[in-house]
Amino acid sequence: MTTIDDLPIRDDLRGKSPYGAPQLDVAVRLNTNENSYPLPDEVVEAIGKAVQAELRDLNRYPDRDAVALRTDLAGYLGHGLRPVNLWAANGSNEVQQQLLQAFAGPGRTALGFGPSYSMHPLLAAGTGTRWIGALRDPDFGLTPAAAVAQVREHDPDLVFLCSPNNPTGTALDPAVIDAVLGVARGMVVVDEAYAEFARPGTPTALALLSGQPRLVVSRTMSKAFGFAGGRLGYLAADPAVVDAVQLVRLPYHLSSLTQAAARAALAQRDALLATVDAIKQQRDRIVATLRARGIRVADSDANFVLFEVGGDQRVAWQALLDKGVLIRDVGLPGWLRVTAGTPAETSAFLSAVEETQ
Repeated sequence: MTTIDDLPIRDDLRGKSPYGAPQLDVAVRLNTNENSYPLPDEVVEAIGKAVQAELRDLNRYPDRDAVALRTDLAGYLGHGLRPVNLWAANGSNEVQQQLLQAFAGPGRTALGFGPSYSMHPLLAAGTGTRWIGALRDPDFGLTPAAAVAQVREHDPDLVFLCSPNNPTGTALDPAVIDAVLGVARGMVVVDEAYAEFARPGTPTALALLSGQPRLVVSRTMSKAFGFAGGRLGYLAADPAVVDAVQLVRLPYHLSSLTQAAARAALAQRDALLATVDAIKQQRDRIVATLRARGIRVADSDANFVLFEVGGDQRVAWQALLDKGVLIRDVGLPGWLRVTAGTPAETSAFLSAVEETQ
């Protein structure tokens, strides 16, 4: 049988594995930071009507620039943003891939502060960009001085900052972003996939966009909106950044059905975002309960919690799976990540942890 190694694949891709969390049929799935709550009936009906209205015209290409969707996204974000400041794609991963295609690529570098989102180096590899793995502090924080020192040392073409950070859940002080912008000669991309889950008073990088043409903020509808299956991510930036990204985007990359469904979801955002507070309550419940049991837990402004298992995290992960609870081994020695789900899912997780300690 032919294998990948028998094909003339790029040398830098040999030996690599595709990204993906385990997809297992278990009672409690808390491993991919999805919103555990199904869409409300009124939202399902609204999306169904919007998609139905597009079906007869599927013989035509969609709006290539998704202007109506970008207008709706600008209205949702506020901060004085206009449609020209927004760009949308099939998930924030595609948005970030397009940014790497436009501003990085062969002969250029991208830098991120680990532990952080594991897709960033994979996106870099896929675009021929050399990845530089800088480091966070031992407590998973990142100070302006530490960030500046590492950016100055490596002089990357593109810097990724995550706030809240995945897998740690920690949010960034805006001073870190300001400091990096002050020394970076290339683009600075702030991944805010979990911004809607941040605790009150947590700032967003959207407030820093004015007058910063090298700053990009990426967001997604997969998490807070419960729209993971819809695949819609977007960025906010100077209009010149949007112009640059359109040089590398595939033509008609967002289907008519995706655009219609996303617009319907945005119109129903009050109903969809109603679950955010419930998820935050379960997140805080996990943090408080684990800490009360003497378990070290990272502060979280996301819809997940990173906690220490005090040994081989692979063994702990399997022990929880044997109890019917699937969480995420992110490859960080001694730590595991769990998504905050429904109250019943949280109870099942906490019980499984207690039984396996």
